[in-house]
Amino acid sequence: MDDLATHFQTNLEAGLKAEDVANRYETYGRNELSVKPGKPAWLRFLLQFNQPLLYILLVAGAVKALLGSWTNAAVIWGVTVINAIIGYVQEAKAEGAIASLAKAVTTETTVLRGGQMLRVQSQDLVPGDIVLLSSGDKVPADLRLLKSRSLQVDESALTGESVPVEKAIAPLPVDTPLAERLNMAYAGSFVTFGQGTGLVVATAGATEVGQISQSMEQRVNLTTPLTRKFAAFSRTLLYCILTLATLTFAIGLGQGESWEYMFEAAVALAVSAIPEGLPAVVTITLAIGVNRMARRNAIIRKLPAVEALGSATVICSDKTGTLTENQMTVQAVYAGAQTYRVSGSGYSPKGEIDLGDDIPDDVATLADHLPDALRECLVAGVLCNDSQLKQSGDHWTVVGDPTEGALIAAAAKADLNQSGMTSLMPRLDSIPFESEYQYMATLHDALPRVIYVKGSVEALLQRCSGRMTTSGQLKSLDPSGIEQAVAAMTAKGLRVLAFARKTVGDRHHSIDHDDIQSGLVFLGLQGMIDPPRPEAIAAVHACQAAGIQVKMITGDHIATAQAIAHRMGIHQADQVVAFEGKQLAAMDDAQLTQTVTEGDVFARVAPAQKLRLVETLQIKGNIVAMTGDGVNDAPALKQADIGIAMGQNGTEVAREAADMLLTDDNFASIEAAVEEGRTVYQNLRKAIAFLLPVNGGESMTILISALLARDLPILSLQVLWLNMINSLTMTVPLAFEPKSAGLMQQPPRNPRESLLTRRLLRRILAVSFFNWVLIFGMFEWAKATTGDVAIARTMAIQALVAARIIYLLSISQLGLSLWQSLRRRSTVIPKAPILISGILGAIALQVVFSQWGLMNTLFKTAPLTWNQWLICLLPMLPMVPFAMLVNRLDSRQVEDEPSSHRYH
Repeated sequence: MDDLATHFQTNLEAGLKAEDVANRYETYGRNELSVKPGKPAWLRFLLQFNQPLLYILLVAGAVKALLGSWTNAAVIWGVTVINAIIGYVQEAKAEGAIASLAKAVTTETTVLRGGQMLRVQSQDLVPGDIVLLSSGDKVPADLRLLKSRSLQVDESALTGESVPVEKAIAPLPVDTPLAERLNMAYAGSFVTFGQGTGLVVATAGATEVGQISQSMEQRVNLTTPLTRKFAAFSRTLLYCILTLATLTFAIGLGQGESWEYMFEAAVALAVSAIPEGLPAVVTITLAIGVNRMARRNAIIRKLPAVEALGSATVICSDKTGTLTENQMTVQAVYAGAQTYRVSGSGYSPKGEIDLGDDIPDDVATLADHLPDALRECLVAGVLCNDSQLKQSGDHWTVVGDPTEGALIAAAAKADLNQSGMTSLMPRLDSIPFESEYQYMATLHDALPRVIYVKGSVEALLQRCSGRMTTSGQLKSLDPSGIEQAVAAMTAKGLRVLAFARKTVGDRHHSIDHDDIQSGLVFLGLQGMIDPPRPEAIAAVHACQAAGIQVKMITGDHIATAQAIAHRMGIHQADQVVAFEGKQLAAMDDAQLTQTVTEGDVFARVAPAQKLRLVETLQIKGNIVAMTGDGVNDAPALKQADIGIAMGQNGTEVAREAADMLLTDDNFASIEAAVEEGRTVYQNLRKAIAFLLPVNGGESMTILISALLARDLPILSLQVLWLNMINSLTMTVPLAFEPKSAGLMQQPPRNPRESLLTRRLLRRILAVSFFNWVLIFGMFEWAKATTGDVAIARTMAIQALVAARIIYLLSISQLGLSLWQSLRRRSTVIPKAPILISGILGAIALQVVFSQWGLMNTLFKTAPLTWNQWLICLLPMLPMVPFAMLVNRLDSRQVEDEPSSHRYH
């Protein structure tokens, strides 16, 4: 302690002087975390234009304006602005995680300064201050404990430890893991019991919580798989567009064409190749996925996270409060040489103790039918207890220690009510739990007066001279039988407490350690655990059936974590493979890479190690979803491809760092979210398969026409109409498509798989070729027949839209259902109101496009006669067998795909 006082230049008995505090305040600043400001709104809007494909449209619009084509320029720029607005709306709000961390450590505290006790704001603390802690306090800074009287601190949000930690003051080795530093109290944790005094050794960013906030600030906001694939796709498309447009312009000039004509052709080619409607379709599809997930208790904070979850290959889950109830529960009682199972979970008194026989009908309460040893063991748990349970509706919470709350709930299941027992046997005196003695004792007024003791098995057995039988008789102690019962409980991950009693004379009004040094009667054991949620077990199995690995990353003890993992089926083989934080710290990158593949459970890990595990999984090519609820989970939540926080019991820091919140704190909701995420990706692929063939057909038409020096069958503004208005109207309904059968029985797709797979690319090229033939053929025929280029272009566009309607039906669930109904000769027509509305809307817009004079002027179209309209509908007929052929070839390619090419 003297070394500490010297190092921090403080008086451990009187604290710092006022002038010392002022000087250190200038040196260290306020004890609060800095908040990183977010981007201003105007900058976030401008950044929406920072996309390669939009550069082409912006430049094309500028050149059109310079040439005096203001209408063309306005339409082209309008398209870019629409895309920017949609992107801006989807932009997530500025991250509030650092502000939440600052809020987490702001509180009032008692400090010793100049020999006086003062109440100050936690922001005013400086290193060297002496802080006094008592039950209910929030720890205001990182403290090296100087004194401890039964001090217990809840560090679950920081370390993942499911129960409060009993603190001590003895020195520890420098390399002691965070969760085992018993002589430290960390900022943001809570004192649940006892008193203590500590020396401030770190404030603000230097605290453990502060270092977490810095690691979050340093994290680059990683893109999701979808945004990465779109970026790669955009770059590739950009190079292709620029190359083709430049070659077209140069070849045309070389053939003697005017530069004005060739520039129009180059712009039309560029505009036709850019899928302007795709960003909007993606945003709308993701937004619809968000609404669907919200109905299934999953709130998405960032749109791309919808698709990322659907492609997840690994879910790294925290244990406490995520997979488990975060409520200690007694599950076994050993008394009178017998073991009794206890049902129920949490602090609710619902449940029962399995007595192994039928309870007579004339028994008023279960307590009257309990074996004596069992009853006394439960009574000891209720009376030797400083906590209480509170009920709010159907929800029960503990005021005090979670372990003691579990003891009260277990007794209540046997009709042993805490208030009734306390009034029947009032407490006269107590010895609080101290780590030196490893027990707690209470003296109660009864006939005769009795001392109840609870504590570690080792501490109580050596003080017991006998044991109570089921009939209440006293027998000699059987240490081997008790040790076997302890081993059986600990093998299941249960935390074991022992209970004993001793009768004393009526003159006893107080007790001390000498009173219970010997002569105790052993009553039994109670084994408890923070149990897994039943629905979470089912969800884990469902995720595994979908090919998603589930790994547990926790700060809790390895034995407890292994036991929970075994119950939940979190293992790749028959045995749960577990590693501790100490082992991970000693591994190099190559060893850790192998470990994350083999391991099922990672216990006693520090926040930095959670982060490293997530990063290693990502380096191996996995799409990682990370769940958590504590401050210690925040950096890993932010690093993961999708961070999932608990909406009810999660800390504000975890919620702000996450991409998704579970409103019911239920791991089972992740399964539903994964299903919706996969449906979103399935519908996005349909949208791409529908949109890009139009771009391909338009590009091929314009390119060949320009090279052959013929009239362009379609102009740049007409291309924009098709790519934005018509495509959005017909593609958005695909976002509402339901999931396909067997979606959750498929393995996750390969994270390294490109957005355009070979199979999808073949489909796009085949349909693009059909569209090219259609556009070029209809234009040339109509021009030769009517002699009017405007009418020919209008007919080519209307014929393309008619064929698109058939193609849209061929890739939709409605088309599949119609085909199955026809094969079964069923008269039942499937309902798809959104898709049908989209088709009808597209038809109405196309009528306006060609028949309204204003649209004729703006887009250089011409009104069509009834005969011309009928001719435009003819391409629908060949599209039917063509679409069926493409679908059949597509399905065969899936069946013939070698298993080695699939992702497992």
